[in-house]
Amino acid sequence: MSPPSGSSDADAPPSDDALLVLFANGDELAARELTTRLGPRTFSVALRVLGDRAEAEDVAQDAMMRLWKMAPDWQPGQAKVSTWLYRVTLNLCLDLKRRKRGGSVGIDDVPEPADPAKSAPDQLQDAARSDALQDALMQLPDRQRQAVVLRHIEELSNPEIAGIMEIGVEAVESLTARGKRALAAALAGRREELGYHDG
Repeated sequence: MSPPSGSSDADAPPSDDALLVLFANGDELAARELTTRLGPRTFSVALRVLGDRAEAEDVAQDAMMRLWKMAPDWQPGQAKVSTWLYRVTLNLCLDLKRRKRGGSVGIDDVPEPADPAKSAPDQLQDAARSDALQDALMQLPDRQRQAVVLRHIEELSNPEIAGIMEIGVEAVESLTARGKRALAAALAGRREELGYHDG
C-alpha cells in the first residue's frame, strides 16, 4: 500500500526561507524552529574560528539577532538563509578579533561533549585531540581557518563556502588546501602523544 501521491510534500518540513517569512509575519514558533536548526552550527563555526566559548556564544547570539532584524526585508530564493547567517557570523568573528588586536585566545574553555559509551582514557584522548586541533586551528591565518572550519568541520561544499566568504571556488580550494597542509605540519610532531599510530 503506497502512500497517496503528494503526501511527502505535505509532510516535508518548511524551508529556512519559509520559516523566516513566517517569523517576519509574527510566527514565534517559526523563530524557535529556525533557532533549533541554525543556532548550533552558527555557534560551532564561531567557536572553531574564535577558540573561546563565551565569545562564540555572544557572536552566535548576535548573528541570530541580526537574522531576526533582517527578516522583514528577506527576499526568498536570492540566497540561502544559512549562507547569509554564516557570512554574518564570520564577519562578527573578524570584527571581534580586530577589536582584540593581538590578544591571546585561550582554548582551555572548549570542552567537547563526552561520549558516555567511551572509557575515561578514551574520553581524555578525544579531549586532547580536540584541544590539539583547536590549538593548531588558531595558528592558521583567519581566512584559512574559516575555510577549513566550514569545509572540514561543518562539511559544507566548496560552492557554499565561496558564497559565505564571498570569494571564488578556486580560492576556497586554495585556502583549504593550504590550511590542511599547515594543520598537518602543526600536528605532525604530536601523532604519538595524541594516540595516532601509523598502521
